[in-house]
Amino acid sequence: MKALSEGPATRADAESDFSRPATRCNAFALMSLPVQFRWTAAAGLLLLGLAACEPRAPEAPPKLEPEAPQFLLETTDYDQLPGWREDKVAEALPALMRSCDRLLRGPDDRQVGRQAIGGTIADWRAPCAAISGVSDAAAGSPADDGAVRSLIEQLFVPFKVSFGGEENGLFTGYYEAELRGALFPGGGYNAPLYKRPSDLVTVDLRHFDEDLAGKRVTGRVKDGRLVPYHARDEIDAGVIDSANLELLWAEDPIDVFFLHIQGSGRVLLPDGSTMRVGFDGSNGLPFVAIGRLLIDEGYVSRANASMQSIREWLRNNPEQATELMQRNPRYIFFRKIEGEGPIGAQGVALTPRRSLAVDPSFIPLGAPIFLDTTWPGSSAANPRPLRRLMVAQDTGSAIKGAVRGDFFWGAGDPALAEAGRMKQRGSYYLLLPQAVAARRATGS
Repeated sequence: MKALSEGPATRADAESDFSRPATRCNAFALMSLPVQFRWTAAAGLLLLGLAACEPRAPEAPPKLEPEAPQFLLETTDYDQLPGWREDKVAEALPALMRSCDRLLRGPDDRQVGRQAIGGTIADWRAPCAAISGVSDAAAGSPADDGAVRSLIEQLFVPFKVSFGGEENGLFTGYYEAELRGALFPGGGYNAPLYKRPSDLVTVDLRHFDEDLAGKRVTGRVKDGRLVPYHARDEIDAGVIDSANLELLWAEDPIDVFFLHIQGSGRVLLPDGSTMRVGFDGSNGLPFVAIGRLLIDEGYVSRANASMQSIREWLRNNPEQATELMQRNPRYIFFRKIEGEGPIGAQGVALTPRRSLAVDPSFIPLGAPIFLDTTWPGSSAANPRPLRRLMVAQDTGSAIKGAVRGDFFWGAGDPALAEAGRMKQRGSYYLLLPQAVAARRATGS
């Protein structure tokens, strides 16, 4: 398409060319001839039926690209947060303190979240200091919910999160898996948990192009080139066995598969002791949900699909289980965790029922979030509200979207019972420090 400056500037200009805007005639070329030749040339043009005129199609209007859905933060007030007054917000203090401790290790000018949506570390120093003061004052005794609620209201401004005009999204649950294992193979312990391989390479693409901030590529170097890392079926077949990467050996390969999905767990050893293991990298290949495969292929109904029903089907169908599990090429590597855990993506120990996994492309890790959803098993006809102050402390390969969360329920069977059936609709509010909110209000 020609630039607009090449065409007529106004409607009048367009019609001045013999009132035929779709035809470009050589009128200016004719006028450039010497006077004595103009009439002869004009007669020739008429005899040729204006052969010197050059027809052209009307210029098409410029194509308008459809507007991309927008990520929107809309300021609101605490009276608009359903259930804010009823939540036992003091229970979130440990999660808030852990995230504050982690945030404040960074320099003042470090951005919090992509495109500094959470401001900088400097913006968090004052609110984190105030939270620490309340936590210290309550040491050894439960903090007062009213005092903590009042403090949060003074320190943070709530923003309703939406994307493309949609405020509601999906909220699922996860837990810290428990399984039986041993430090050496044999005696029924034959399913390995591997440590991170030394040839596993992760590249932060931000160092090569700022437009790719937040994007990573994982693979291995082969003949001087970065190639994808081995998939689950290759690893199961023994491609890395010679590297001696076994952290320990588990009793049940299906338990190991679910440990890969959860990312962390506790292993009960034969002597009665427990080892906590946590995520230490993946092979970088995409995650394929086995539940979706079972539903799509008619093995499990959508209405009855849950973590428990999927686990039961795999155990009851061992011949098909291995093939189905290997259709998820993503593979997780583990490390031993000393002290508190499990450890989330922010690098802090998660707090049961107060830690939330989010998509860090939209929500900054460490930020408080007020969640408005329903308890697992609740129906639209009979909802049971689940509304509480959470902290964004983890991520997940399946947790993608501006309004999307994974609720950490804790460890053991009670946590599994809730996490395994949680698939609720809901919304949330991002709480940002007053200084960040003030800059957003002025557009600075």
